[in-house]
Amino acid sequence: MAAKDYYEVLGVQKGATKEQIKDAYRKLALQFHPDRNKAPEAEARFKEISEAYAVLSDDEKRRQYDAYGREGVYQRYSQEDLFRGVDFGEFFRGMGGFGFDDVFSQFFGGGVRQPSRGEDLTYHLQVNLEDLVQETNKEIEVPRSEVCSTCSGSGAKPGTSPQRCGTCGGTGQVQRVQSAGFARLVRVTACNKCQGRGYLIDTPCKECRGRGTVEKTRKIRIMIPAGAEDGLTLRLRGEGNAGEAGVPPGDLYVVVNISPHRLFARQEADIYLETSIGAVQAMLGTELAVPTLYGNVKLEIPHGTQPGHVFPIKGKGLPKYRGWGKGDQYVKVNVEIPKNISGQQKELLKQLGDMR
Repeated sequence: MAAKDYYEVLGVQKGATKEQIKDAYRKLALQFHPDRNKAPEAEARFKEISEAYAVLSDDEKRRQYDAYGREGVYQRYSQEDLFRGVDFGEFFRGMGGFGFDDVFSQFFGGGVRQPSRGEDLTYHLQVNLEDLVQETNKEIEVPRSEVCSTCSGSGAKPGTSPQRCGTCGGTGQVQRVQSAGFARLVRVTACNKCQGRGYLIDTPCKECRGRGTVEKTRKIRIMIPAGAEDGLTLRLRGEGNAGEAGVPPGDLYVVVNISPHRLFARQEADIYLETSIGAVQAMLGTELAVPTLYGNVKLEIPHGTQPGHVFPIKGKGLPKYRGWGKGDQYVKVNVEIPKNISGQQKELLKQLGDMR
């Protein structure tokens, strides 16, 4: 499928509402549905608009797409995850001679499938601004399920073997066909006898109690890229929960959350700092030692500096994520006016005012 913009695929604006996206999909899906449109390109077009709708109709997937594009969505979601929870059937119910599960079985491998891998996990990692001035390695502890080493994931006591389910014949699925006039609907559901596994365990493993997996906490090292943005999601393939019956493990998604800093504020790669000087320093000029993420630097404050003036310090911001170079640091200077002064100070200020 060509990597086209999802909004362009559905013919809607980026700020389109959910109802506008739904209406656009309904119109296009009925136009290009393979049961109605026999053109060679109809099937590919139907898949394309269905994928676009699956992403844009879900708030979280849409945010991920708007921030990182289609590549970002595919880094976080498998194709199966993209379509999970989307009720496409509401658009096609009542179409004679059409079983919705049949068509999506052709496109995406079936309306109901056995798990292709274990569950994904999400871990929120707190980091400081100082952690982002260069690539940083962090070690995290992740509770997850892992394949039982005693039974190698079979769930059966060592020396015994799981037995094929006689109800589903080992497929884990059962088919039910319903007919109404010319309409024929095929429903595929998980087998109740074996809960979709396809096999039964007569003597379960004592370590995992027949599950095939055990709970463990694993230490994992990850690399935080320089200049990472708040909310950046890193995908670690295969570091999620183990799957049942030997299917591959899921993925681990590490969400980078940046802690507020006591001195600095951040806007993209630029850093902002506020500092204060006295009124005399502002009038006569001074030199300040200004903190940055890289240590203190000297900043010349010229005479006559006005309250609220902002001084840039080149190259003292963060590395630019997905870019080259570094941002800058901006120092806002506030001028403090003393509340209490002595009589002699008042006289000197009066003399100064008379001179001006």
